[in-house]
Amino acid sequence: MTLSRPKISVAIIAKNEGDRIARLLKSVQFADEIVVVDSGSNDNTVPVCKDYGAEVIYQQWQGHTLQKQFAMEQTSSEWILCLDADEEVSVALGKEIRHNLDHIDLEVNGFSMPRLSRYLGRWIRHGGWYPDRKVRIVRRGTAVWCGTDPHDKLIVKGKVVALSEPLLHYTYRSIRDQVATINNFSDIFAGQHGPAGNVYILAGTAHFVGKFLECYVWKTGFLDGIPGFIIAANSAWYVFLKHAKAWELKIPPQKSRRP
Repeated sequence: MTLSRPKISVAIIAKNEGDRIARLLKSVQFADEIVVVDSGSNDNTVPVCKDYGAEVIYQQWQGHTLQKQFAMEQTSSEWILCLDADEEVSVALGKEIRHNLDHIDLEVNGFSMPRLSRYLGRWIRHGGWYPDRKVRIVRRGTAVWCGTDPHDKLIVKGKVVALSEPLLHYTYRSIRDQVATINNFSDIFAGQHGPAGNVYILAGTAHFVGKFLECYVWKTGFLDGIPGFIIAANSAWYVFLKHAKAWELKIPPQKSRRP
């Protein structure tokens, strides 16, 4: 008797990703099902997804963790591949995924993979950005999205196998996009942390210096050239900014008054 191949679904969350989601969708055509949870795009994201055979479901934005959990729960296959709209499954990774699922052990409930990011015209292999291993494939009913927004994490109950081929990540579209993300993520952090005292600014300053040295020197970000320097500087700025915004929350709202 010939056993049927294990089926795999792809779960994606998106909003206004029409300029780049086609690359991802094209790379996962080996899947049995593609589900895109859209949180209100006003560009061509939805029609692009439908053109590639994806089922598109609207869900108001619930935060990174809850939105990804919702997307995962909308799929129907035994195996679920969870992806972001700015990612792409490399040809080699797609073959590795299919091979491993075709020869799966019963005790295996998940797979992790290295993620290789492209930014400012080059693949970034230092500064803490690589291998950036992520768990992205799980057996239905064995995993849940956890973590504190915006830093979500897929937790698996059971054995996780490490794959070797990379998931490609086309991170920030530009420096402007990275700065906008830093601004958004630091807002989220400050809102979760709440008002902080003056010592928090001192801590943020120390972390600023430490983060730059970590990314650029210790994790050899200098080997990525100018992009490596920019990444280290912006990573350090994000660390300081989230401390500064938490401190800012303790300032009473300003009233209209003359100086």
